[in-house]
Amino acid sequence: MRIAIALAAMLVAAPALAAQDAPRPAWQPQAAATQVELRGLSVVSSTVAWASGAKGTVLRTVDGATWTVLAVPGADKLDFRDIHAVDASTAIVMSAGPGDASRIYRTADGGATWQLSVTNPDPRGFWDAIAFRDARHGILFGDPVDGRFQVRVTSDGGETWQPVKDDEGLRALPDEGAFAASGTCLTVAGSGDAWFATGGAQNPRVFHSKDGGRTWQAAAVPVAAGAPARGLFSVAFGDPQVGIAAGGDYKEVNLAGVNGARTEDGGASWTPVQVLPAGYMSVVVPVRGAPGAFVAAGLAGSGYSTDAGKSWKILDRTPVNTVAFASPAAGWAVGPKGLVLRYTGAPLNK
Repeated sequence: MRIAIALAAMLVAAPALAAQDAPRPAWQPQAAATQVELRGLSVVSSTVAWASGAKGTVLRTVDGATWTVLAVPGADKLDFRDIHAVDASTAIVMSAGPGDASRIYRTADGGATWQLSVTNPDPRGFWDAIAFRDARHGILFGDPVDGRFQVRVTSDGGETWQPVKDDEGLRALPDEGAFAASGTCLTVAGSGDAWFATGGAQNPRVFHSKDGGRTWQAAAVPVAAGAPARGLFSVAFGDPQVGIAAGGDYKEVNLAGVNGARTEDGGASWTPVQVLPAGYMSVVVPVRGAPGAFVAAGLAGSGYSTDAGKSWKILDRTPVNTVAFASPAAGWAVGPKGLVLRYTGAPLNK
């Protein structure tokens, strides 16, 4: 009888223990009041984040839970592929498209008003991403025109942008370009280092600048390319030496094969790695406050590494376009059809 009672107690307790021990879900959906494709994301803190996407869409949360759609006058036909937020009031958003469909707008009052900073003056141009190392110094990066990638820099917080001329350093290979898939094909680290990643050509490459975007040097990366939809889509550095590049083929989401590479010398040389989940990764980012931690994601799902990209674990299979983290426990992802997810998994510093 005592044995039967004990067994019954164990059976009652088992579900509670299982529920207690079950891992937390990696992501929790949040309402965003939009159905457009979202590709830009900038996370300021555990409560403040901005996102952007098609049809001139900009979103902001200041409480970490409620997202507000902000109107950018005259931008309803633009595709905002990247956004950088300084704080809850100040943000710079970039649209991608041919010629004057590539623009940069800036707000300093939480999106109540917007100023057009610059429009692409070349009808053959196509901007891909922006990145800032602090509130004032930033880089704008675009596809090749006349065989050279386009770079502009700002030192006044994105109010004005000056073109960079480095004919040899920015020379593109035949069919080489970049992907405006997540706003992360360009990244910065330290006081003056910057990198951008390419695809399309036979050999994908990562370009590195040590002087804030003024001059550049390219290095080949051992990841498959050789097709317009294939190559490196994102590059991330946790410090000026250790970085990860990730990509794949956006037309073949679950394509097998190496989809990433890592470097420990600032991008001078790269070693292939298998980023998980296997398949198309449109973004890789460092986790702020967790040295050696990176999160990668794309239409194949999301995964993470805590050993500087040497090994990877799967977080979730939900398709997303980009992710960003303010700390090991505070981050968001955005994606197709207005998808906004808040990170709810275990802290990414273990």
